[in-house]
Amino acid sequence: MLQRSTKVLSYGLLAMVVTHILIHSTGNIRSTLFPLLKEEFSLTNQQIGLIAAIPPLCQALLSVPVGFLSDRFGAKKLIALSILLAAAGSLLAGFTANPLMYILATTLLTLNATIYHPPSHAYTANLADPKSRARALGFMNAGGTFGMSLGPLSITILMGMLALQWRQIYLFWVVPILFGLVILYFVRTELPQERRRETPDHGSEPGQLSKFLSTGFVLFLASSGVRRFGGSMTAGFLSIWLVESQGWKVTDIGLMFGIASFLGVIGSPLGGEFAYRFGEKRWAVTSLLASYCCFVAAITLKGYTPFMFFYLAQRFFGTMAMAANSAITASLSPPEQRGFGFALSFVPPSIAGAIAPIAAAYIADASSLYYIFVAAAAVYFIGLGVFQFGVKMK
Repeated sequence: MLQRSTKVLSYGLLAMVVTHILIHSTGNIRSTLFPLLKEEFSLTNQQIGLIAAIPPLCQALLSVPVGFLSDRFGAKKLIALSILLAAAGSLLAGFTANPLMYILATTLLTLNATIYHPPSHAYTANLADPKSRARALGFMNAGGTFGMSLGPLSITILMGMLALQWRQIYLFWVVPILFGLVILYFVRTELPQERRRETPDHGSEPGQLSKFLSTGFVLFLASSGVRRFGGSMTAGFLSIWLVESQGWKVTDIGLMFGIASFLGVIGSPLGGEFAYRFGEKRWAVTSLLASYCCFVAAITLKGYTPFMFFYLAQRFFGTMAMAANSAITASLSPPEQRGFGFALSFVPPSIAGAIAPIAAAYIADASSLYYIFVAAAAVYFIGLGVFQFGVKMK
């Protein structure tokens, strides 16, 4: 076990953690900026929903092709492409002159993650044996959650303290993102598991699936899509609701989003450890249930301090389920097509992410912003029910 742990904690895993930080460093800025964008460009709720919907729609269309490319050309080339797209999207956002330019920029920032995730998750999953896989993925996902914290925290620090404009924040991150190419250059493309498959003495993993579309995998994808639908309903409108109805400042929201993502640095590897000890599905369901209960408490109690506390708790428990979810995807995917398996796992959430903001906009126009979050809570629990009762793990 000690020898295996040493192999998992390698330069390759460290490179995945750091590049995961960098490709997400500007991707989460948008959710904090929606109140400013709405005011600057005089946007309606429907237009906000459209801005939130277009990037995940593009993600849904490209996820499967990216999975094929990942398995065919390897992780390194696709991760390099994703880093270049992240830098290009940040650069374009820094020179935004109208909503169309901003949509294009945020689409590039979404596509960079679309291209990055399948090969990086497959590479990380292949570094570890099946039992330790959740641990490795927990560390890798911690990089992503830390990266997602950097954008909102940049707003709080660079806008709130240094009086920079939001466009300058995007430009600030272009050079650090490109540094990821230097880190990636030294990553070895040969993986321990790939070398084992070349050796006749080693067989494939126990319980390896011969096809993707088993009942368990289909229901797992469905539950992921339903749960993401709930999360995407709130993505474009939570910051607007907090500013317009609860009296929050944009810098306060940036601080909350930043802390919430930063908690994933602790929550993701800790969740990987718990998934290792208690079982992947059991831990995923437990942590997601706690997360959704905290979300209900946040929107019910509302006030600044209670909302902040329970929102942060919701996000923390959500990140604790990430490693288990990734490990389940890896377990349900044949090793030689693991990149495609991860790509396929992003399709239902991406489709949900494209539809949910538009549905949320209709709810806001028909009633009020608050009922978006009530509907989202109901959707969360429906998705969790599909996961618990529909997905069977060996």
